[in-house]
Amino acid sequence: MTIDKGSCALALEPRDASYSVSINTRRALEILLEVSLSEIPFEFSQYVADVVFESTSGTGDSVCLPCPLRQQEACAALKGLEGCAVAAISNLQRKEHPRKIAVNLERVACFLMSAYITTLDGLDKSNSKISHRLPDTDLHGAQSILYRRLSAGLYETRNPGAFYHIHGSLDATTTLSMIDLPAFCPGLTNYDQCIKTIENAVKRFSTSELESRNQRLRQAGTAVLTREQYRETPHGRVMSSLPPFTVQPLELSTPPIPFSECGESTDQYQCLSGIRVIELCRVIAGPTIGRSLAAHGASVLKVTSPQLPDVPFFQLDVNAGKHTTSLHLKYPADRAVFDTLLATADVILDGYRPSVITRLGYSPEALAAKAGQRGRGIIYVTEDCFGGSGVPGAEWAHRAGWQQIADCVTGVAWEQGNFMGLGEPVVPPFPMSDYGTGSLGTIVALAGLYRRATQGGSWICKTSLSQYNLFLLSLGSYPEHVQDELRRQHDTQFFALRHNDSVDEVGKRALCSIRRLHPRLFTDSMMQSVYSPGFGGTVRRPKEALEVQGLKIGHVRPTRPNGFDPPTWEGWEEDKALLND
Repeated sequence: MTIDKGSCALALEPRDASYSVSINTRRALEILLEVSLSEIPFEFSQYVADVVFESTSGTGDSVCLPCPLRQQEACAALKGLEGCAVAAISNLQRKEHPRKIAVNLERVACFLMSAYITTLDGLDKSNSKISHRLPDTDLHGAQSILYRRLSAGLYETRNPGAFYHIHGSLDATTTLSMIDLPAFCPGLTNYDQCIKTIENAVKRFSTSELESRNQRLRQAGTAVLTREQYRETPHGRVMSSLPPFTVQPLELSTPPIPFSECGESTDQYQCLSGIRVIELCRVIAGPTIGRSLAAHGASVLKVTSPQLPDVPFFQLDVNAGKHTTSLHLKYPADRAVFDTLLATADVILDGYRPSVITRLGYSPEALAAKAGQRGRGIIYVTEDCFGGSGVPGAEWAHRAGWQQIADCVTGVAWEQGNFMGLGEPVVPPFPMSDYGTGSLGTIVALAGLYRRATQGGSWICKTSLSQYNLFLLSLGSYPEHVQDELRRQHDTQFFALRHNDSVDEVGKRALCSIRRLHPRLFTDSMMQSVYSPGFGGTVRRPKEALEVQGLKIGHVRPTRPNGFDPPTWEGWEEDKALLND
């Protein structure tokens, strides 16, 4: 279903000079429902009238983020549809309709900043002491020094006014070598000098030369496009014709699998209790899906290879509610253990680039065949950067990418730069596209589970960072008077940023400004503090933004680092008191 960006943006224009996040979120939810109707069970839509967008103060109903695009509205709308999904699932277990679905708008704003406001014993992402408190999963030292961290950045090319986002991903050496720079520069420690050195190297190449080198080395990276330029590409045309996610059957031979029964009077009822999820994801977007499913009661086991790197700090946030274990799926002994886990799994979350898990022998089709043999269907959820896997004409579907890549290729970065008064793109603050995509993935996983419960079969569910960005762009920019007010209110230091400033610098300056303007977002009422044995300290992170009448939404186990638990479904600890915190 094509998203008509012109009509959607017009529908979101406020009717008077004041602007209300809650009113415009309601309109965003209506747009989301319209473009997703072909993919979700009809029963989800029956609960839309029960959704309310609540604010405990004026903060939640105001635009808090220094961005031109309606991130708060987009994500709150997604949380609303997630609430509809769990309400429909719970109605299969225990009839209770109508059922109030409440989305807390302040907590949605916190959710979008989650990676930057989560702390361990008061230490946040920017604190130099935090690295000594975390297990080192940065195996290639991509985050080890500033010079290497800045190998993931947006730089101008040899073509004046043309920009390219290189991305050292989790191994900076390959990208630095690609632009003829050494892997390490011990004497180069100054932020501005690091940027100058890398940008000067990038400027020796044209955009097309960088594309050629980047693809030859299979690195994440992209030319930075406006939204119009993206839509003119073959891939952009294909993606603009798709809904934000798709749900398709893999097989329909297996019988319906009902959700677990719940007691009529239990006060600790979570609708996904008994559902087993294997998470094959890293960094933020994919693990956010698993984190959200865990908040609805699913047993989520995050499986990572001890030979693959991951960003250590993000695990504080996205590993909440899960168990985590290490298996290397190229080792026969580890594959055998993994196969025993698969035998009773209900959901697979695949956050790698298309075909990576397939090459290991675990394609959606292969798993559906095994599900047919066991007589119990499986839900396979894929999340990637470019989207379009398996769709004719989606020429970039195979490419690797991360949040910044999606923001740059779809036009989001240019929208941010134009808002800031620059004739150049800027990557928006915080990994908001990651969290938004995680919310899309949660909805699509719930849709697959509902289909299995009511129709039977195994289902393939797909979404991507690019699809989230297309939905976001479809909502249009804030009215000019709202953007003017944001420019007036927020710190001048934020608007002094340039295209080549790092995501951490952009996030740090934005966070400083938001703390000054909206201190309520950082109070204890917005946050939950839980001691984590895995991290050896108290982790403080945003509370769940969604409440559904008759259900408990939250985690029954604290966060932990990757590889903390044995690879088993048995003996998982629970602390249901956390649900009432």
